[in-house]
Amino acid sequence: MEGGVPEADMSAFRECLSLSYKNPYVLRLAFSAGIGGLLFGYDTGKDDFKAVDRKTWLQEAIVSTAIAGAIIGAAVGGWINDRFGRKVAIILADTLFLTGSIIMAAAMSPTILIVGRVFVGLGVGMASMASPLYISEASPTRVRGALVSLNSFLITGGQFLSYLINLAFTKAPGPWRWMLGVAAAPALIQIVLMLSLPESPRWLYRKGREDEGKSILKKIYPPEDVDAEIQALKESVDMEIKEAESSEKISMMKILKTKAVRRGLYAGMGLQFFQQFVGINTVMYYSPTIFQLAGFASNRTALLLSLITSGLNAFGSILSIYFIDKTGRKKLALISLCGVVVSLALLTVAFRESEVHSPMVSVMETSHYNNTCPDFKAAVNPGRWTCMTCIKASPSCGFCANAPDKLLPGACLISNDTTKDMCGNDHRSWYTRGCPSNYGWAALIGLALYIIFFSPGMGTVPWVINSEIYPLRYRGVCGGMASTTVWVSNLIVSQSFLSLTEAIGTAWTFMMFGIVAVVAIFFVIIFVPETKGVSMEEVEKMLEQRSLQFKFWQKRNSGSEKY
Repeated sequence: MEGGVPEADMSAFRECLSLSYKNPYVLRLAFSAGIGGLLFGYDTGKDDFKAVDRKTWLQEAIVSTAIAGAIIGAAVGGWINDRFGRKVAIILADTLFLTGSIIMAAAMSPTILIVGRVFVGLGVGMASMASPLYISEASPTRVRGALVSLNSFLITGGQFLSYLINLAFTKAPGPWRWMLGVAAAPALIQIVLMLSLPESPRWLYRKGREDEGKSILKKIYPPEDVDAEIQALKESVDMEIKEAESSEKISMMKILKTKAVRRGLYAGMGLQFFQQFVGINTVMYYSPTIFQLAGFASNRTALLLSLITSGLNAFGSILSIYFIDKTGRKKLALISLCGVVVSLALLTVAFRESEVHSPMVSVMETSHYNNTCPDFKAAVNPGRWTCMTCIKASPSCGFCANAPDKLLPGACLISNDTTKDMCGNDHRSWYTRGCPSNYGWAALIGLALYIIFFSPGMGTVPWVINSEIYPLRYRGVCGGMASTTVWVSNLIVSQSFLSLTEAIGTAWTFMMFGIVAVVAIFFVIIFVPETKGVSMEEVEKMLEQRSLQFKFWQKRNSGSEKY
């Protein structure tokens, strides 16, 4: 199977399922390393910290400091992966995450919480490439994509778990403290598991520890394949060592001059960039807020709907385990992006209609209470105010909907707990982020479709591609560069999302994501190669030879193909 591209059938998926029975050792390696993905996903759950409610800049700061830490962790992690090994990188990442979780759980103020988030970010950034890289290098070629997809499934499973725990503790004092304290457990479990596991066999070969690498490969591959795999790996390492001795050390100039590495970086870093700029992590970080923007007032209802969203995300990751080695990475990414474009178009329309048809503010309804919003009192034309005008006027304003019908004119009041309780006592709904709407169902459908299309394709493909596309000598450094790209992109998008929704509206924000998704489709067609069924030692040759393929659905001749 060296260098071959197998037909797209169900055999790869069946082989992956049978692997857990025939060779549980490989599954144990993949699952143990994949717990890093669980930590990554769990951390994206939104923390319900009382002091940051309605403070957009502070919400963005708490999210963004973790991402800033992840940028540093990813950048340093590439060097640690190459210098000390994948196993050491994962254990160090867990230790940082564990430290950060303890600090956050004990935090008495947003400042301490932010400090803990930095530690967590360092760990998540370091693990974001180390985990899939370890899994990829310890997996048989034919099921490599499915096993790396296991890491993506655990990411989405972690997101689901975070919302489930948050929902369970909604009525308890300080639910965020319970959430963050629980996060320490899987980090501790992974440290224990990784201490009992071997290093990546390919890294061991690269460091001259061939006997250790051979013994691990014999446990991973069946007897009839292991000799060919060892020979291919040995030839690949020998070639790289010879190249390293006859050339300068790894540098940015060397990376850009090497055709295979340069083309790999175009594809890998580009995929990570577009993965973030189509808006996925804003949906996961701020999904309760998005549901309130869609008109669902109750925080508990928003969390419940977010739980459903993260459940769909986890389900999509399960689908990716099936399709990644059956359909192929490139086709799966393109199908995913096409669905994302349609979903974002629906979200744009739904939110725009909600903004245009927002309920009016009634002077009479407002005067029923004694705490009118100061901005509404000072307004020159209060008769033209809508719910959307009210909640956007100031963070100190909220909308109390009409009791018989939420779409009838309501009251614009000072936003505080007293007013919220008064509004609730009159059997009215209280809105601070979104407004009552007839189009909330359309936003729900759009968000569900977005997750269903994104998760199996763009949620998984960038991580799989980046774990297998780089030559062994450059794998840690290039993987670190790609991980840094995803975290920098994540930082930009998450830092600006709430501010963008306040400045231009939720509808136009989603439209911007949709335009980026259209650009991403053309990028994948032109720059991303198909690596399904290609051994890691053959990927370098593929990148050296491949030419651009616009008709991606057509197979190339196996004899003279340029991949």
